[in-house]
Amino acid sequence: MINIFSMLKRDALILPVFQGLTEVQLDQLAPLFELRSFKQDAIIFQQGQMAAHLFILRTGEVEVRYKPYDGPALTVAHIFPGGVFGWSTALGRPVYTSAAVAVQPGQAWCIASSQIQTLCQHNPETGRTLLEHLAGGVTDRLRGTHTQIMGLLTRNMDRSGDCRRSEPDERKP
Repeated sequence: MINIFSMLKRDALILPVFQGLTEVQLDQLAPLFELRSFKQDAIIFQQGQMAAHLFILRTGEVEVRYKPYDGPALTVAHIFPGGVFGWSTALGRPVYTSAAVAVQPGQAWCIASSQIQTLCQHNPETGRTLLEHLAGGVTDRLRGTHTQIMGLLTRNMDRSGDCRRSEPDERKP
């Protein structure tokens, strides 16, 4: 049976969040992470559920879905191996602001919010480095979300109010 510590260290070579961490830092992180498996269509967490874990996708694919109170659920992100989801935990929010659903079966490393706090208290350098790596991941995800939200906002625009103005306005000379 493969040791969870050696799996995390091996994944550190391929998952961006762990890349660049020292052997000592990986040794400090390994006992804080748990490996979770999920089946296709499994709900990993629901929008509004207590935000308890941050996830780093090891294998598979996950959709992050946001359900506004006045409409159907919207897919706001596709997470692929190396991607991070469950940001509400790291941001100190009490509940998840979106749901996460497995599009494909897979595995994710997860860390409890209390473990992140403990890490930052007892190993501040490692905690800071991990948070910097996580911040890089959220920046990349927000860039993709911006494009998706703009597409949703402009999809049903009235032709006369279309911000993209893809067709010439026949009323103008």
